[in-house]
Amino acid sequence: MEPLGPFETGPRLAVAVSGGADSLALALLAAQWARARGGEVLALTVDHRLRPDSTAEAERVGEWLGGEGIAHRILAWEGDKPAADLQAAARAARYRLLGEACAAEGILHLLVAHHQDDQAETLLLRLGRGSGLDGLSAMAPERPTAWGRLLRPLLVVPRARLEAFLRHRGQDWVQDPSNRNEAFARVRLRRLAGDLAAEGMTAQRLGQTAGRLARAQTAVDAMVAEAAARHVTLDPAGYARLQPKVLARLPEEVGLRLLARLLLCVGGEDVTPRLERLERLYTALTAGLETARTLAGCRIVPVGETVIICREPARMSPPVDLAPGTRIRWDGRFEAMVARDASPGLRLGGLGPQGRSKVQELMGGKPLEPVPACVIPTLPGLYDERGILAAPLLGYNRDGAGRVLVGLHASPLHVLSVFACASGNRHYL
Repeated sequence: MEPLGPFETGPRLAVAVSGGADSLALALLAAQWARARGGEVLALTVDHRLRPDSTAEAERVGEWLGGEGIAHRILAWEGDKPAADLQAAARAARYRLLGEACAAEGILHLLVAHHQDDQAETLLLRLGRGSGLDGLSAMAPERPTAWGRLLRPLLVVPRARLEAFLRHRGQDWVQDPSNRNEAFARVRLRRLAGDLAAEGMTAQRLGQTAGRLARAQTAVDAMVAEAAARHVTLDPAGYARLQPKVLARLPEEVGLRLLARLLLCVGGEDVTPRLERLERLYTALTAGLETARTLAGCRIVPVGETVIICREPARMSPPVDLAPGTRIRWDGRFEAMVARDASPGLRLGGLGPQGRSKVQELMGGKPLEPVPACVIPTLPGLYDERGILAAPLLGYNRDGAGRVLVGLHASPLHVLSVFACASGNRHYL
């Protein structure tokens, strides 16, 4: 845990506990560590409701942890489950529920039990997919989140050691049937582990390789952060400008990663674009992009010697209802705050393709704020029963709207550059 510090005095930790050997061992070890420092642990079990016995298993985990004096909560994945890509949907739901629980409890540190064998499998899987440096660095020990940090303290610990720890304590654990299902690539890789180890590709060595690649990734990321601060302009309206000729002068790996960061920051989505598609866009940009393209929820639009990277209108989130006194993030890009005394029936949503003409009409010919035409449909608008109540980023507020929407600013899920805090440029931090 010490390499993942610093922690506050009396640290409060959350641990994701499925009931398997690795997560149970982590919960016990984390509780011991936290108590020695005057802190506490909250164990969180996500019940995906995908198997008939999942709820009973989650309750049994709670009983085991209760016997150790560890607080426990079950988080249920409610609602209909998708027929396609169920594993990915379950993973997204799991991390959403865990994050919401941490935010509600004011806990800054969520521990997950990925271990050395998991790290080795991740490296091999990503190698098979043709991943670049990001993918081959496998799982990071620490990842910042909207509410705090996700921590993986067991990445250098083998699975066998965790199981031996539980056996020594006489602690049983849940056997997940999916760990024997060879429909999953990870399970098939485990079957090959002995042969790979015989050729020198042990979990320990593969984990070391991932760590060395992560070290290289950190060095390249520092170059990307500096390039972002020097060469990218991010506007409060949520779009970016970049000169392709500047991109072409950067080392290719730096340019690719800068482009990927821009797409994540502006697009507001959680999925990094596939490397092959990113490389095609990079090649088109450095050769001189002539027509607009889309990737990762963004439009890339050539404008003179620059390109504008803005949100793809068709991928925007639908309008959301705004209750008085609430603060929300919309479309992964903007944060809005509504006054406590606001009237009900307000919604926040994109201006859409007719937004420019509608706002111009409402403003009676007054000039709009200077925002590129391709960006305007992606801007947020505040709506009531009469239509557009406010489009603050275009300079329009119907009478009294300024008292209703007390805050609206760009707040992307993905930071572009921490380096920018010393640069004076308009960068999101």
